[in-house]
Amino acid sequence: MVRRAAMRTAALGIIFSILYLVTFLVIRWRVPRADASAEEVIAFYSDPSDRRALIVTGLYLVPFTGIAFIWFIVALRMWVTASAPRENVLFSNIQLVSGIIFTALLFISGASMSVTAAIVELSDGPIDPVIAWQFPQFGSLVLLVFAMRMAAMFVLSTATIGRTSGILPKWFTYLSIAFAIALLLSLSLSSWLVIAFPAWIIACCAILLYRARTIPRDLVVSGAAQVTEKLSHGPAVHP
Repeated sequence: MVRRAAMRTAALGIIFSILYLVTFLVIRWRVPRADASAEEVIAFYSDPSDRRALIVTGLYLVPFTGIAFIWFIVALRMWVTASAPRENVLFSNIQLVSGIIFTALLFISGASMSVTAAIVELSDGPIDPVIAWQFPQFGSLVLLVFAMRMAAMFVLSTATIGRTSGILPKWFTYLSIAFAIALLLSLSLSSWLVIAFPAWIIACCAILLYRARTIPRDLVVSGAAQVTEKLSHGPAVHP
């Protein structure tokens, strides 16, 4: 049913956002800074608690974050197909491809940030501070430069689909398009930039949850288009 599909989509998006933010905060405060000295890098990887926290985050939490995002993409596309009166095939495919590439880049970033900690944990060899410093910085660049561009394309395509199909309010789609363009053209390498994407996902899911309340509980796909038209052009439909 359409109402349940909308609520499931919102729940999966919120789960992804929470996992993503937790992952970011752990890595942000655990990984040595870009200006860390060789002694600080060696001290970090020599500490079992810091090392294992990074391993758990990069090798376990990041994969589940990516899995949650894949479920969110699929649920969102299914909800759009079920509830929208028409589908924009071009932007629907861009949404899918950008989401998949974002997930792949997220996995690469997580692996890069935790590989040194995993190697040190599994072996007794000396710690090379140069390599131990380079891997996390490589992961950060992948996340900040490449993954954020794919996130911008995902936001742009989702907002365009929401605008043309009427499944999202116009004011939110216009703000989302502006946000996507800003994210796409941003030259900032601040690690806090990655918070912008899950924040948008949470806002989108909050709107989705609010609109799901106006969808009749027993509505099936055949009547979804009419409800979408009423949500975007007229008063809310109550069960």
